[in-house]
Amino acid sequence: MEKAVITGMGAITPIGNDLDAFEERLFAGVHGVVPIDHFDAADMAARVYAPVKDFDATAHLTPRELRRLDGFTLYGLIAAREAVRRSGILGEVDPHRLGVFMSTGLGGIGTVLEEHGNLERQGPRRVSPMLVPKWATNMMAGVVAIEMGAKGPSMAHTAACAASSVSIGEAVRAIRHGYLDAVVCGGGEAATQKLVAAGFQSLRALSTSEDPDRASIPFDRDRTGFVLGEGGGAVVVESETHARARGARILAEVSGYGLTSDASHITAPAEDGESIDRAIADALAEAGPRDETVYVNAHGTGTVLNDRVEAAAIGRVFGGKALVSSTKSMTGHLLGAAGVVEAIASVLALHRGAAPATVGTADLDEDVQIDVVRGGARPAALTRAVSLSLGFGGHNACLVIDRA
Repeated sequence: MEKAVITGMGAITPIGNDLDAFEERLFAGVHGVVPIDHFDAADMAARVYAPVKDFDATAHLTPRELRRLDGFTLYGLIAAREAVRRSGILGEVDPHRLGVFMSTGLGGIGTVLEEHGNLERQGPRRVSPMLVPKWATNMMAGVVAIEMGAKGPSMAHTAACAASSVSIGEAVRAIRHGYLDAVVCGGGEAATQKLVAAGFQSLRALSTSEDPDRASIPFDRDRTGFVLGEGGGAVVVESETHARARGARILAEVSGYGLTSDASHITAPAEDGESIDRAIADALAEAGPRDETVYVNAHGTGTVLNDRVEAAAIGRVFGGKALVSSTKSMTGHLLGAAGVVEAIASVLALHRGAAPATVGTADLDEDVQIDVVRGGARPAALTRAVSLSLGFGGHNACLVIDRA
């Protein structure tokens, strides 16, 4: 069966607006959490978030183009451009054998809120004709496909915070089974509006810390929830045969993919963690055995229940033979874009020979019996990474990524 390899990556995140900046700050342990400054948070329990910073969109797109894109599509498109440029795939692949799988969690919520305000203030004639195209969750995939001239399948996978991991996994399956030669896949999210924050806050899912350095602290005994983040990421997944034939640089192999459902609760993970175990086991079975130390990029949101259930699952599957961290400690939670950004972090960990730290996390909860990397990136001879993504609705996605 054909192997699926990564030949390009791109990222725009709260800790860096391109891949190089993201990598530098990831391993330096720099977080992107700041006080909320884009709305009045005086009546909110949540006081911090993780935005994309110092980003000049006009350097990438014309004002007319920008008016036609919601923020989630903008971030996904910029990341996809970088991934495609780094891969050199365009012009080297049959357009009908090039797919685009770009996903989001909440889609164009910013556009919806803006246009609803126009409707309330000025009536229906003032609602933009771009409302629906900017809102639709599939539009990021469509826009990327249009720009890249990709005439293979173009779609979004709706799987909450596991969405972009699912897009990578489904790209792997499409390549293994011969449907495509390459897929641009990933995700974008721009959902840090007050309404979204209030909704997550009502679920008691958001961190209530006012200290940016101690707000996103997965697995810590003092954790209170996650920090909303925004951004995008993309990878080019390609068949190994196609990549080698064109002389592409192979960054890593996506060697295993597991996808399960808790079938339990709409927001909380099943406390037995059985389906998380199964997703990891399925992915490892596809990838084949590996005795060396594994780096696990945990979903690690910082909510009390998620971290406890996930840590127990990681402990059951790997025992003590895994270095674990949550890079959400630096980026915040990018929702639908989290999975791809964390997969990219996993590839970078393999290349660096180091596991990034869970920044800000100090004292582990007594229920967390795994080796959580803290205090700085930890050097290790890594040949395999496992990236976990869990989503509301009970979605569990696991990617196994091996060093090329």
